Amino acid sequence: MNPETTHATSLLPFSSVAVAVAVAVAVAVVIVSTSGDERPKIWKLGGSTPEIISSILVRLDTIEILENAQRVCRSWRGVCKEASMWRKIEMCKLVNLRRLGYGAEIMCRHAVDRSQGGLLEIDIWHFGTDELLSYIADRSSNLRSLKLVMCNGITNKGLVEAVVKLPLLEYLEVSDSVSSLEVAGQSFPNLKTLKLNDSCENRFEDDDDAMAIAESMPELRYLQLRGNALTDKGLNAILDGCLHLKRLDLRRCFDVHLDGDLKKRCYERIEDLRHPDDDLADCYDLSGHLFYYLEKKKK
Repeated sequence: MNPETTHATSLLPFSSVAVAVAVAVAVAVVIVSTSGDERPKIWKLGGSTPEIISSILVRLDTIEILENAQRVCRSWRGVCKEASMWRKIEMCKLVNLRRLGYGAEIMCRHAVDRSQGGLLEIDIWHFGTDELLSYIADRSSNLRSLKLVMCNGITNKGLVEAVVKLPLLEYLEVSDSVSSLEVAGQSFPNLKTLKLNDSCENRFEDDDDAMAIAESMPELRYLQLRGNALTDKGLNAILDGCLHLKRLDLRRCFDVHLDGDLKKRCYERIEDLRHPDDDLADCYDLSGHLFYYLEKKKK
């Protein structure tokens, strides 16, 4: 076994399979066969172009890059420090987050700093606070996509205060993190996709979210409200206020009854409609703490 390869891979946690493979490739000597009688050429990935290195790094999540990939060699470290590498921050692998604990928030702040204001997309699972969200929003005015899944440390107030600082936001997903969106009086003119999902099935009828959406998000194309407590009144308000809406997911919204004129409106307006009792096999299992999607990403 090549001692250089052995040394490099021994620095990595066994669970980080993607990084282990990337590092092994980076330090290994690759024999590239050539045509004719020429002798095989020797090539080391560690000396390859920034474009090739970047194509490998984009397959890793933020934690893997900060903990391991930037330590491969000098050229990899240089690419990892470029602001262009931090247009997207993804911290959603449960195995890494459990190991980091409170360190996940520190690492997230560091990644935001590296983006130098160029962050476009951020995806956070299982951690986060109002303070972290405010830190992100204050330094990422160009953010287009914000995804928060099971971020129990984030409050409704903290979420709204952060989102209003993001005028270019087009995609917002909040799953099992806050119970509602208190956005009265606010405006989100560029928001095209909103996913507000809740696993709670014991909520009383409540159209506050629906009314807020109808009044503040006129450009919505895709709305997902799984597990929401809206009623037919709230749904009618959404159809009145969101004239561009084409996709609507109402799974587990059991206070909505698609009958009569409301059913007709939905069928005429909505191209992709998911009913309250439709199957959840293609999405998060909102009733549990382990998401189907997380398992799916491992495969």
